[in-house]
Amino acid sequence: MSRTAKRILMTVFGVLLTGVCVGFADFADLGFDPFQVFAHGIWNLTPLDFGTAYLILNVLLLVLMLIFARKKIGLGTLINLFLLGYVASFVADFLKKLFPSPTLPFRIVVLLIGLALMCLASALYFEADLGVSTYDFIALTICEKKPWPFRFVRIATDLLCVVIGGVLGAKIGIGTIITAFFMGPFIEFFRKRVAQPMLR
Repeated sequence: MSRTAKRILMTVFGVLLTGVCVGFADFADLGFDPFQVFAHGIWNLTPLDFGTAYLILNVLLLVLMLIFARKKIGLGTLINLFLLGYVASFVADFLKKLFPSPTLPFRIVVLLIGLALMCLASALYFEADLGVSTYDFIALTICEKKPWPFRFVRIATDLLCVVIGGVLGAKIGIGTIITAFFMGPFIEFFRKRVAQPMLR
């Protein structure tokens, strides 16, 4: 398989798997991921429905991408914008129908599995370099301009989202805290151990 074909497959699979993982987190109901906390906080300031507010927020971030990181707009960005939400909703609804009364331990297991797979998914489509989400570009761009480790930059941006969202009234749970502190390091781990070897 050619390198280009591998990059396309890694991008499509990675972004769609991210959607599945967001659905896992929704089903677990133990706290939004940091960007969702930020988005819900912003939504609280508006009279709009969440879908519209979320779309506007992503469009504003897309404008920032056009200004500061145009090369990071690509297939992965488009799938994130137009398909990820639908995949997440489908997975969450499916799990809720399959397990209508999940126990807390089961929800914790689902959350942890979702987090691990989300880190793997992010590593795959980051490394494929065919476009990233409107939020992911921030930490990646900072790391390209400053000699700072990705894991620490990602923790910092995630914590900033949590603080702003929390101040604005968004729900914060154990899932939020776990995601904020561990996504950056685990994404970096999977990039080095899985994604980079796949492209060699």
